[in-house]
Amino acid sequence: MSPPTFDEMHATPEAVREHYTRYARWLAEQPEDIMLARREEAEMIFRRVGITFAVYGAKDEDGAGTERLIPFDLIPRIIPAQEWSSMERGLAQRVTALNRFLHDIYHDQDILKAGLVPREQIERNAQFRPEMVGVDVPGGVYSHIAGVDIVRAPQPGGGPAEYYVLEDNLRVPSGVSYMLEDRKMMMRLFPELFSENRVAPVAHYPDLLLETLRAVRPAHTAEPTVVVLTPGMYNSAYFEHAFLAQQMGIELVEGQDLFVKDDFVYMRTTLGPQRVDVIYRRVDDDFLDPLAFRPDSTLGCAGLLDVYRKGNVTLCNAIGTGVADDKSIYPYVPQMIEFYLGEKPILSNVPTYMGRKPDELKYILANLKDLVVKEVHGAGGYGMLVGPASTKAEIEAFREAVLAKPDGYIAQPTLSLSTCPTYVESGIAPRHIDLRPFVLSGTEVQMVPGGLTRVALKEGSLVVNSSQGGGTKDTWVLEH
Repeated sequence: MSPPTFDEMHATPEAVREHYTRYARWLAEQPEDIMLARREEAEMIFRRVGITFAVYGAKDEDGAGTERLIPFDLIPRIIPAQEWSSMERGLAQRVTALNRFLHDIYHDQDILKAGLVPREQIERNAQFRPEMVGVDVPGGVYSHIAGVDIVRAPQPGGGPAEYYVLEDNLRVPSGVSYMLEDRKMMMRLFPELFSENRVAPVAHYPDLLLETLRAVRPAHTAEPTVVVLTPGMYNSAYFEHAFLAQQMGIELVEGQDLFVKDDFVYMRTTLGPQRVDVIYRRVDDDFLDPLAFRPDSTLGCAGLLDVYRKGNVTLCNAIGTGVADDKSIYPYVPQMIEFYLGEKPILSNVPTYMGRKPDELKYILANLKDLVVKEVHGAGGYGMLVGPASTKAEIEAFREAVLAKPDGYIAQPTLSLSTCPTYVESGIAPRHIDLRPFVLSGTEVQMVPGGLTRVALKEGSLVVNSSQGGGTKDTWVLEH
């Protein structure tokens, strides 16, 4: 029998958890029609502001690509101060170790020499960039902006619920604009809640982000010019790129706005060329420089890699960070923490079986109906099998895929993600959630309290990704 799901708000159907008591009392007093009106107001404002998410592959009846409003839920996810404090320490520890790992594999490779991570797992990984071997990046920081996905679930085999890291996103993690806009919306709709509850602020995230980007400027620059590089308005996260550039008061540029001359990067402006020192890039490695990577890319800037390798521009995040957030590397993160920091991990990994190991492959194939199986390079909830929610035909098709390429898959127990009360068509009902805190690494590691809570709106669904119809909630960390 599977252990009961952890409800974030209720300890039992009748009893509310202590940190939710004040909010629950307020919610019980709200007339249904008022809350419905607030939901409609939130949707109208989000539409007006243009907070949408482009859904790749989806078309409307005219055959045009569709932009979807990410559903926003009015009931916040609340985290008590002491829980956040422990999570914050665990996140800083984890991201520090991952940055050390990235520096190591592009330099001395001590962890490979020690046999803790198999060499072929790195050197055959599509995200490993040989061009970065021996390149020194400012402060040894590769992932300046990390989004770490955390879930709360009962321990496999029984035991009280605890937080687990489900995934590390170290390349171009998105979603922080929704965290900021969700908070703004809650403060607009329910200002009284913020005077009654001591909710830690998140609005200073753009200031922290700019401080982080400026901190990793090239050594020769005292007053760096920082820009956000976007693939353009057809990218699914374009709203976020424009939003963050505007919030930081810096330029939003596309590849065509940049050029390289005499070993420096410049942007075209109406007043003539201006040198660029730090690029917060929201463009994948492959598209950054047509001379070094994909020659057909029009999204990057020719010659950028060469300037970067010479230390005359900083890219955030660094080229080649993807090798550390690959799902095939995830099982080794606890060992990285011990190897580089000499500490026990504060946050646990989900138990993970690797298709590349014959014994574990045997276990995966024998238990497909009970496991979540993921492609090691998959993202956004695609390329995965949720065994308990799949048909026999889907399971058999996946079995063939795993057998054809065992090292391309990992598997994990189907965790019963915690739930939070959520407004759905039938009223308020529990829906599964996760949390993506955003961790900034410059001269120090810092983050705003909480992060983006994503919610699976379909009953019973464990897939929270916005591309798969998930929604978002405001995340409250209560101050002491």
